[in-house]
Amino acid sequence: MSNWPPSLPSQAGRTAIVTGANTGIGLVTAMELARAGARVHLACRNQGKAEAAMALIRAQVPAADVAFLALDLASLASVRASAARFLATKEPLHLLVNNAGLVARGTTKDGFELTFGVNHIGTFLFTRLLLDKLQASTPSRVVTVASRAHTRTRGIDLDAVCRPTPAGTGFGQYAQSKLANVLFTAELASRLEGTGVQAVCLHPGVIASDVWRRVPAFARWFMGLFMLSVEEGARTSLVCATTSDLHNGAYYDRGRPVATSEAGADREMGAALWAVSEEWVRGPSRS
Repeated sequence: MSNWPPSLPSQAGRTAIVTGANTGIGLVTAMELARAGARVHLACRNQGKAEAAMALIRAQVPAADVAFLALDLASLASVRASAARFLATKEPLHLLVNNAGLVARGTTKDGFELTFGVNHIGTFLFTRLLLDKLQASTPSRVVTVASRAHTRTRGIDLDAVCRPTPAGTGFGQYAQSKLANVLFTAELASRLEGTGVQAVCLHPGVIASDVWRRVPAFARWFMGLFMLSVEEGARTSLVCATTSDLHNGAYYDRGRPVATSEAGADREMGAALWAVSEEWVRGPSRS
């Protein structure tokens, strides 16, 4: 691929967490942040895969400063334990890249619809638990990988969030989870205005990555004919992670801020989602 690896501003002295960094654009994002000098925690569910990813990063970037952080976004207990484990290191946190996501059917360990539970609810709680550290480490930022799929839904069915994925492809739930990412980012940016912590989200492009790993094999093959590489997909994540000219609260596509859908710009919906998300992560298990 031409013009790769990208030339990024130095990240020396900065600490980052990248969720879902064992594969796909998360792995590329972690590698390039490490190449630029950041200390990078790979927040992943599977330790073996994370260690393999770290070995790959060190092979490409011998001086890479990388570490494993156990995180299963499908379990709120794991999310809390992961945040506590990082906070116990006493390290600063300058960058949180909420990259992990999936399209799947089923429920989380806490009884939420699986795609929405991982892509929004687990991510929401993980971010909330790290906010004090982000504010203590300013200038800092939260970068959340959303998707143009958020334009394919007009809202979020809050009742369906608490039921298993219905029959079908799960793309409807995925679109709602990506709308939630967009709304969450705008609300977070508003709440953090003036604190030195910025928040943005992005569309990485339609990427041939493990986010589609539970989609049937033939469908994955056909979709792959029209998809970007993981390196191409990571470009906008890296822009959002490192640019000095970040537009707080914005939604990025192809490296620049663009308009969201009408629903994505609905501040009342965003405030309501934040409030109910607080209830979800505080409430009793549904399992």
